[in-house]
Amino acid sequence: MNTRSLKLIRDVMINSGKWTSIEISQDSIYLGFKNVELGDPKSGDMSLTVRFAEDSFLSVFYNNIWDVDFLSRYDYKNQLLSEEMDFDVKDIKFIDFEYLNTFFGNYKSEKTISSIEEFSVHNIRNDFFMLVETRDIAFVAGGNQMDFFTSFERLDDASLRELSNEWMLYFLNYHLKRNIIKDPMCENHPLMYTKK
Repeated sequence: MNTRSLKLIRDVMINSGKWTSIEISQDSIYLGFKNVELGDPKSGDMSLTVRFAEDSFLSVFYNNIWDVDFLSRYDYKNQLLSEEMDFDVKDIKFIDFEYLNTFFGNYKSEKTISSIEEFSVHNIRNDFFMLVETRDIAFVAGGNQMDFFTSFERLDDASLRELSNEWMLYFLNYHLKRNIIKDPMCENHPLMYTKK
């Protein structure tokens, strides 16, 4: 995906998105997000999955060990993990290694999972990185391959733009009829408030 599409991915996730699942299977990491601003909410599915593969890794930064309890169920022998969680997405960045270096000091502890022996998050050479910040924890995932999926399709630049436009049309229609229908996802959207 191009840089504009990655910026759009960020925009559709930070207003109401939730990190809801993680799946690790050998060298693939799947991160599931819900309540993303893609598609028409009437269809019922507003989810996005990000997959990292080829020398993938996940590093979680935290201050309280209980916030990352889901990592304790990682099966190191078979390199498997499948967990559901519920973290509000505060920010997301598609970053380079230089930015990641400045981020290490923000949390007391970190935990890294990778199928690469002798892996160090302080010396990574992957092609793609995604940093997600929540209120309690942050994580960076990376790999040499990064793909985005909805429940129905693999996204490319054109399909992402189309789904974003569908959501925006829904939002504008909501804005016109907001005294008739109520949608908390739209009601709390920053576009509802005029800048002063």
